[in-house]
Amino acid sequence: MNSIFESSKNPRDDLLNLLASNCYKYGDFTLSSGRKSNHYVNCKPVSLSGIGLLLLGRLMLDHVEESSFAVAGITLGGDPLVSSVSITAASLGRPLDALIVRKEAKGYGTSAWLEGPLPPRGSLVTILEDVVTTGGSSLKAVNQLIKAGYEVKRIIAIVDRQEGGAIEIKKSGLDLVSLFLMEEISQRFNNIAK
Repeated sequence: MNSIFESSKNPRDDLLNLLASNCYKYGDFTLSSGRKSNHYVNCKPVSLSGIGLLLLGRLMLDHVEESSFAVAGITLGGDPLVSSVSITAASLGRPLDALIVRKEAKGYGTSAWLEGPLPPRGSLVTILEDVVTTGGSSLKAVNQLIKAGYEVKRIIAIVDRQEGGAIEIKKSGLDLVSLFLMEEISQRFNNIAK
């Protein structure tokens, strides 16, 4: 049996088709940021599917810094992403652990914000995110990692909604790499619908 990378001529295009077909909606929506939008994307139908995880793991890993010790993501959207990228890295012989950043400190035991095999203090960690809108959740994850003694330079997102998040992330001195812009997904959705 061939892997998706052996049988697909363009894994990025395959992922774009999956996102446009399964994750995008056009209508009247209120986002988690409180903003109104005609465009809505929920990546979980793809990021929690086998083929989606395979594609995301490889495509996101391509943008993780070589010197990164771990990838981290805010629960819930980041959980499958960090797992997929970590497994993909391991399959290629590259050590790269997965960390999950809680939305709030654990209310018992160690009161930890981070879950997973913690790297040595000072290690470089790359943030993985499903959707960037304002950049707030990504920057919250960055702050928790910095407080824990880690260095963060890059955030990798599946989708940049193009609503100011990239600007806020850049203002914070960080690099944002997005696999897709919202306009690409919207355009592919419209092409599929024709």
